[in-house]
Amino acid sequence: MRSSGILMHITSLPGPYGVGTMGKEAYAFVDFLKKAGQTRWQILPLAPTGYGDSPYQSCSTFAGNHYLIDLDRLVEAGLLKTEELTSIQWNQTEDRVDYGMLYNHRLDVLRLAYSRFTGSEAFDSFCRENSMWLPDFALFMALKDQTGGKPWYQWEDGLKHRQPDAVWQARQNLKDQIRFYSFVQYLFFSQWKALTDYAHEKGIQIIGDVPIYVPLDSVEVWSSPELFQLDETLTPVAVAGCPPDAFSEDGQLWGNPLYRWEDHAADGYGWWIRRLGAAAKLYDVVRIDHFRGFEAYWSVPYGEATAKNGKWVKGPDMDFINAIKKGLPGIEMIAEDLGYLTQEVLDLRDGSGYPGMKVLEFAFDSKEPSDYLPHTYTANTVCYTGTHDNMTMRQWFETAEPEAVAYATDYMRLSKEEGLVWGVIRTAMASVSDMCIVQLQDYLDLGGEARMNFPGTQTSANWTWRVSAGYNTDELAKKILALTRLYGRI
Repeated sequence: MRSSGILMHITSLPGPYGVGTMGKEAYAFVDFLKKAGQTRWQILPLAPTGYGDSPYQSCSTFAGNHYLIDLDRLVEAGLLKTEELTSIQWNQTEDRVDYGMLYNHRLDVLRLAYSRFTGSEAFDSFCRENSMWLPDFALFMALKDQTGGKPWYQWEDGLKHRQPDAVWQARQNLKDQIRFYSFVQYLFFSQWKALTDYAHEKGIQIIGDVPIYVPLDSVEVWSSPELFQLDETLTPVAVAGCPPDAFSEDGQLWGNPLYRWEDHAADGYGWWIRRLGAAAKLYDVVRIDHFRGFEAYWSVPYGEATAKNGKWVKGPDMDFINAIKKGLPGIEMIAEDLGYLTQEVLDLRDGSGYPGMKVLEFAFDSKEPSDYLPHTYTANTVCYTGTHDNMTMRQWFETAEPEAVAYATDYMRLSKEEGLVWGVIRTAMASVSDMCIVQLQDYLDLGGEARMNFPGTQTSANWTWRVSAGYNTDELAKKILALTRLYGRI
């Protein structure tokens, strides 16, 4: 069935406490999607943000981001007072998330709420239902507090190597802190369920993202080091990245530890089945980031300053896909098949049956044949104007080579009367792709100031964009609805 939706992360919503949350503005966005005839809301990973404030570098693959908890709900529940929130400066400007200010204040406010929490059967039930991951996560966070935020590989040896006596003693000493972090996760998942229930009532499905890798300083690597390419001192042997290309002569050095795929295969990819199974409970559709890494991954020796000296290493390929399909029958997924694609990667994607991604922004930079030109699409694809890692369409038109702009204008029959960006959106909607996803920034015709992320960089612009209040007008909803209806995506 043909469908369409909007890509916009929750942090980008407007609101009073420095970052978008699962509060009334999220519900208003669902209402806007409904008015506009959309049935998909695509977001970025919901896990706690990590290095560089990135949701793709989280300390936990299972936990939720406490920044997204709606504080007004806690006021309604009697756990906080309005004046306790309004007395705090949450940001410098309304159009940007200030992660430093959130880091300094958010957990303190949640600790205040916890001090007034007397417990509940619902909380106890949540802890029991999430016993697979919650105890380790809560202990990990409590130990980070105790050590002044040090990464686990700098903890004393007993805890670093998870010696049973040391772990047991830590659980006894940090009982209240462990309960606090469990309480925070209880708040997150309770609010997320309420929001997704509301979205489902309105006919909106959530598309969520699962990064292929986890950071070294994560509870997953600490609790299961045998699944990663670490030596006997728990130091990485090799790390992840991307090879040099037209965008980066040094490649991209991500630094994430690589998987010991042979050990994952030995237990039927159980860790991955648990991970993707948890994601499938959060989202209706799961987008797997860097899908090509399952066919072959770029392995960089640990300690290298760039990704130049890496090499391609064969991944688990269809053995992994078959295990996921057996362990999680019915899970709906999208393969993020962007980047350097070989025939082997294309064969893996096609063999999986998962739809790949087609990004219009990539289609016109060359007169050479491109798989991103709409006349080459098949139905089992998702067409994007651009993604969170790309320029906004307006920025592309302002910065692309004149030849590329002329090619795009001719191919898509663009005009100033319609608007160049709206012409691209029309082309995406008209494509044969079963699903069409447009960034909210493109619907609002915003420029480079609204770009979400610049891959391979560490800048204060990454992950911080927020939309202005009042963006969700009836006029815009009607305009989107008309296109959606015209191209059979209602």
